Amino acid sequence: MKTEAHGGESKGAVKVEWHRVGENLWRLGESGKYYAFLKQGDKQFRRSLKTTDRKLAERRLAELRSQVGTLKTGPETRQTFQEVANRWMAVTAHRLKASSAVRRDLCIRSLVPFFDELPIRNIQPHHCERWLTERGKHLAPMTMNRELELMKSVFGYAVKNGLILHNPAEDLQRRRVVQAQITIPTREQFKQLVTAIRQSDGRTDSKAKAKPGADLVELLAYSGCRLTEGASIRWRDVDFEKNTLRITGGELGTKNHEQRIIPMTEALRTLLLRLRNERHPRPDHFVSQIDSAKKCLENACRRLTFPRFTHHDFRHFFATTCIEAGVDIPTVSRWLGHKDGGALAMRVYGHLRADHSAGMVKRVVF
Repeated sequence: MKTEAHGGESKGAVKVEWHRVGENLWRLGESGKYYAFLKQGDKQFRRSLKTTDRKLAERRLAELRSQVGTLKTGPETRQTFQEVANRWMAVTAHRLKASSAVRRDLCIRSLVPFFDELPIRNIQPHHCERWLTERGKHLAPMTMNRELELMKSVFGYAVKNGLILHNPAEDLQRRRVVQAQITIPTREQFKQLVTAIRQSDGRTDSKAKAKPGADLVELLAYSGCRLTEGASIRWRDVDFEKNTLRITGGELGTKNHEQRIIPMTEALRTLLLRLRNERHPRPDHFVSQIDSAKKCLENACRRLTFPRFTHHDFRHFFATTCIEAGVDIPTVSRWLGHKDGGALAMRVYGHLRADHSAGMVKRVVF
């Protein structure tokens, strides 16, 4: 086939020549690599087909023509990253908890300055790389990964809707997240903490105020609930006949939006029976009288010179205690409300407390 040569771009002292070898198909100088030149509306595309093989280049050109053919033209294509991100948020927000929606909105605000007012179709990989070098690398790994995933999702939405041809952030890599070492109270520390919270400063009125805090700490430790889940339990969720507890997460729902029913441990059943006998509550009353035990927990840890344990550490305490008692990790994972069959629980609780590990090794005989 006769080719058409064009002298064109110069790189330094070397003149780059393009050879037209077919409709929309060009070959670059001596390298022999094939390129596609296409136009859709007022937008021109020049894409490397990443091959020197003519037949393969023609097949890739056909695929690219098909993709370019789906691109939209007109004012819609001049939307900025923020405008497209807002559209994406609007169609995905219905399956998010309020806290997750707020977090996504914060991510979008952090990303927008790196794309200025550019139409999304003009955003290139180097704009995404600018975010990575100027902001991303300075963030904590989980925060960086969250922003990166959101960025990729917005561009993916733009590709799906024919606003851009390729995702300019697709080559950016997530950072490795190192699992933080968690501090779990021992059984003895847990008993001392509950006693210290109940005792408070020793005064009668002080003990009365601190009692709900101790009850909440015990509730979390015996059920494995997250704080919001534990604080949202109502008496109608407690079934003493079936010995089960329903975890709904209240108005905000659980983390994965699914309710779960867990069997009551003996300690949890004893706690709930005691609280019921003390209060004689109605079914719609909350089991916990407070939403947080943070202050009394911090005070007790300080007085006992313990590490600064948090509400979530008692969820870890529950999981670790169950595993040490011989409950298999997939079952513990279901009680915790995980949906991955135990993968997360294995990563978090794969190590057990030193005293338990020392006891287990004595069983090993060669």
